[in-house]
Amino acid sequence: MHIQSKREQRQLGLPAAIAVVTGEAIALGIFLTPAAMAKSLGSPLLLGLVWLGVALMAMCGALSYSALAIRFPESGGEYVYLRAGYGEETAFLYGWMSAIVLYPGVAAALAVGAAPYVAQLLPSGAPGLASVPALLLCIFGVINLIGTRFSAAVLSFVNGFKLLILFALVGWAVVSGHVHVANLLPLTERRPGSDALFPAIAGGVMSAFFSFGGWWEASKIAGEIRNPTRTLPLAFIGGVTVVTVIYLLISATFLAVLPIDRITSNTAFVAQFGAVLFGAAGAKILSACVLVCVCGGIAAITMAAPRVCYAMAQTGSFFSVFGKLHPRFGTPANAILLQTGLALAVLFLGAFDRVLSYIIFSAVIFLALAASTLFRLPEPVRGWWFPIAPISFIVLSALLAFLILLHDPLPALTGVGLVLCGIPFRKFLLPQRTAATLTPERS
Repeated sequence: MHIQSKREQRQLGLPAAIAVVTGEAIALGIFLTPAAMAKSLGSPLLLGLVWLGVALMAMCGALSYSALAIRFPESGGEYVYLRAGYGEETAFLYGWMSAIVLYPGVAAALAVGAAPYVAQLLPSGAPGLASVPALLLCIFGVINLIGTRFSAAVLSFVNGFKLLILFALVGWAVVSGHVHVANLLPLTERRPGSDALFPAIAGGVMSAFFSFGGWWEASKIAGEIRNPTRTLPLAFIGGVTVVTVIYLLISATFLAVLPIDRITSNTAFVAQFGAVLFGAAGAKILSACVLVCVCGGIAAITMAAPRVCYAMAQTGSFFSVFGKLHPRFGTPANAILLQTGLALAVLFLGAFDRVLSYIIFSAVIFLALAASTLFRLPEPVRGWWFPIAPISFIVLSALLAFLILLHDPLPALTGVGLVLCGIPFRKFLLPQRTAATLTPERS
């Protein structure tokens, strides 16, 4: 099998790595989640504290993943870490869950979420609107297929443009005089109509975590990052910092422009906010902003997710055809085609919402398990943050998993069953592994 040299593989720099960290985290939820959380929590201060609490959890995870990325600068992320810490079977179950179930569902959900905003930008009754989600998945699949450097450039541009738009929205809200600090006051008092305190906080924490979700994706492209021991820690920590600042700024701006008691629903909020800032054209302008954010998310997940399948195939835990690089483009073309095909299948089956509700509980468990690998390494981890950061991340992840289980136990347990279906698949359907199987290249 043709394997590229390290120099050819490591084509990506810090901008691309940060774009992957921020890409999925700042997507469709940037406009919908803060509004829903504000309405439920009912207090600007409470909203800010929930964001900061989840940001602290994400930063603890980012520090943990930085240490893992330094020790395992290979494509595959959590699959590689779990394989080193817990063995091939545990790693395969993660890979089965993420590559075959979770990421196709996330990609399909983002593509479907983009469709209404595309419709806002096109004339009423425009043909082909129903095909928009599939078209988006195919476009970004092709972009990632034809070259890592090209797809990274597209990803960096889209996500850089997204951040520029979001900061510009905040700036315009201030300079146009639509921001009223009085709308945030009193900071601590909960508004009428807010939910009961404990369910509101629990729901807010889950929503905030899902909004932050994706900061760990840069670990999946570690094998293609230049100078990974320096670049990946900067990407994780810098990316989580950017995501935190964006969510705090956008949430504060939303509430300073539209007081909590005027928020009717999270879906209507985009039109409300746009109308206040831009008048009659507001819905179209905000729809364009949402669309850029969603495209950034699809671009990030389409780049990162196939690397899990590729890493599995490289170690003999999956069909070897998905561990091959394209002879011309140098990309894991078959893995990209598989991920895109699975996302299209989930899309056409209309099953993305069920897939995500089933699998998110298991995903949180695997994130914590990957971080715990730090305690199983032969060489001790050194850093001012160790062991506080990984312990905090593991404990908070366990608490989040408990909240998910408490909130909706049947989908969570169904998801566990779905993950465990990987055991017979691995045992009976995968080809026999041999000692000659390739292992990931380490630097």
